[in-house]
Amino acid sequence: PESYRILKKLHKVDPAKRFELTAAPAGEFLNAKQLYDRYNGIRPTELAKINAELARNYIRNYQQVRGLVPYVIGRFNIMEARELTPQDVFTTGMVALTTAVDQGDLLLEHVYPADSHAVPLMKQTLAMGLELKLERTHDLSAVVHADRLPDGRTLITAMPLLYGSYTVTRGTGTFTLEPPADLNLAAGWPVFKDDARRAAQIHYDSYRERITPSGPGVQIAGLPPAAAPPPPENALIHVEPAVPVETPKVAAAPPEQLPPAVKATPTKGGKLAKDQKGVPAPVLSPPAASAGSRATANVATPAPASAVPVSSPCVQPAAAQPVTGEALASTAGGGSWKTYPPGRMPAGRLIATSDLGDVAERGLAGERVYLRGQFVVNFAEANRAVLRPKTRLTDSVLHFGSGASSTRIIVEFPAGYTPPPRGATVTRDEARPYEITEVRKQSDGQLNVFVREIMQ
Repeated sequence: PESYRILKKLHKVDPAKRFELTAAPAGEFLNAKQLYDRYNGIRPTELAKINAELARNYIRNYQQVRGLVPYVIGRFNIMEARELTPQDVFTTGMVALTTAVDQGDLLLEHVYPADSHAVPLMKQTLAMGLELKLERTHDLSAVVHADRLPDGRTLITAMPLLYGSYTVTRGTGTFTLEPPADLNLAAGWPVFKDDARRAAQIHYDSYRERITPSGPGVQIAGLPPAAAPPPPENALIHVEPAVPVETPKVAAAPPEQLPPAVKATPTKGGKLAKDQKGVPAPVLSPPAASAGSRATANVATPAPASAVPVSSPCVQPAAAQPVTGEALASTAGGGSWKTYPPGRMPAGRLIATSDLGDVAERGLAGERVYLRGQFVVNFAEANRAVLRPKTRLTDSVLHFGSGASSTRIIVEFPAGYTPPPRGATVTRDEARPYEITEVRKQSDGQLNVFVREIMQ
């Protein structure tokens, strides 16, 4: 702490850096079990050396790092969240103490540094029981400290190096994390001290008793209760920045072209969007809205109203529909994330519906996985649709028990997109797949596959 304070006064320490997902420090992505196995069996003297190096790497903005930076992935439930104070290592924002869904011996305190004006909204959002999802494709939460607790559990402290923006699905407003301007290393690690952690554990145990159904039933580790879940709370959605590079390409149809556009109004059937290149109306629509309309034409049944997005206003993320269940995640219907032209998405593994069982058993393992296949829309609402794999009668007979009928695809659409109507058939191939965010297997064998639309 003293060395850091002296270097800070001499301006020898650079401010914490906000990293980009594509330019982050090279690292390895560890799930809850891997984190527990790595840090739990280390002797105290060796763990102290590792912690000193973890803190030093963070302070130096990961310059001259030996080895790979450890990043956290997996699902965690918030036990308690509180505001940071000047008496903490990180002095402004919030910190959430969480427990791993599939590894009860691992605790994670996730730091959310932010300006003080963002704290009230964060307090409303980071509620007890909310699920925190950390994924390789969207999050970079680096391990900055590890502790072995007296009861045998391991406590990890993680910092999100992207310092991204977040919005609330059942409220208004967006807040952005900010790199901490200063550190109070004299406060010591972890952020949640022993007394605060024990009190949080008592409160969380009491909360779990209240929401656990009293009726009989077998609870499977890592899966939600089969009974009706508690009422959904706000979900925090990581809002990825839009791609501003495309904006200059769409702008600037001069006003003088308005008269020719009026002459081109007579149309024949469904050729309106294809033939009217001179219509200047799309200039009034932002690129995100026009991209959404193109995706609608590719997925849904054709309709003249959706073919021409005439001066549609920019869709606000706050108007998103509520997310079913509790989740702190990077995706939710009506959110905002990067979309790609067909065939131009980042490299990843392409699978069919027959491979989903393996993914449910092994997890995504931090890799980007895409889904192809033919599906039928069972249900659709604003920014969300539920699909079933389409099977032929011969397939149903020859492959009885293959599980296609017990697979449900939940598709999340970005703000401005219109889901396909109920009963429509949707075909996705290697050029236009869905991106899988999670696969859950219920006790009755049904697979719930959560995907999102990433095509323009």
